[in-house]
Amino acid sequence: MKEHQAGWLFVAPALLLVGLFFVLPVVVGLALSLTDFDIYGIGDLTTVRFVAFANYSQLAGNPLFWQALKNTAVFVLLGGILSILLALASALALASRLTVWPSFFRTVYFAPVVMTLVAAAVVFRYLYHPDFGLLNRVLGLFGVSPVFWLGDPRYALLAIILLATWKNFGANMVVLLAGLGTIPESLYEAAKLDGASAVRIFWHVTLPGLRPTLLFVSLTTVIGYFQLFAEPYVMTGGGGPNNATLSLVLHMYKEGFRWWNLGYAAAVAVVLTLIIAAASTVLWLVQRKKA
Repeated sequence: MKEHQAGWLFVAPALLLVGLFFVLPVVVGLALSLTDFDIYGIGDLTTVRFVAFANYSQLAGNPLFWQALKNTAVFVLLGGILSILLALASALALASRLTVWPSFFRTVYFAPVVMTLVAAAVVFRYLYHPDFGLLNRVLGLFGVSPVFWLGDPRYALLAIILLATWKNFGANMVVLLAGLGTIPESLYEAAKLDGASAVRIFWHVTLPGLRPTLLFVSLTTVIGYFQLFAEPYVMTGGGGPNNATLSLVLHMYKEGFRWWNLGYAAAVAVVLTLIIAAASTVLWLVQRKKA
């Protein structure tokens, strides 16, 4: 057997799985988005009609789609930035030699990641309670009137962002801690000998050394946050109040599995895939330009 044939033989199982569980669903989803596939099509495929780009045209004229896109964009921007900044601050604090019990705090910060979302939602619903919630009691000490966090469209998305940030920043923190460990100690010693301040050391040594790790963390966070679903589904009953927490994935779920407009839901999925691919490409290009 030739060397290149042996190589193809080794990667064949992985390629088969990628084709079966990634490429094939994408192709089927794309094909589905060009049809009017609905609940009748499940029972009888002959009722399915090819409608070309009608689903995309309907999607572009649907105010709910634009509301979901706006909510998702706000969630990705605010939630992503908050998650990464909080993870970076925690990683820097835990990597400092001045921190006591770093292993204990690393476990505490990572605990929300492994907690089930339903359990976290129960806790946060009590925290956000307008009459008895801890958050309103703290705000009351500063003279702020009680806020109906999950019932007021002005604050509901912010409440979801805070929950997602608290639950997810621990995973990024662990990755950034590993990234901090790869920066040579000699660079810090040289900077200190040159009299660099802590801010300049962070800006010229730590941040450049963390650039590949930050790219990975940014990509995984953005991709994960674009798929926002469980938090509003559990906390606000599916995108309420008044669609203030409706995300693209939630909109796709409702259209596909509540109203059985599977062709339209597939069109939403295709658009979301393109948006995620575009955002990931932009992030990669920005990081590559700075490198």
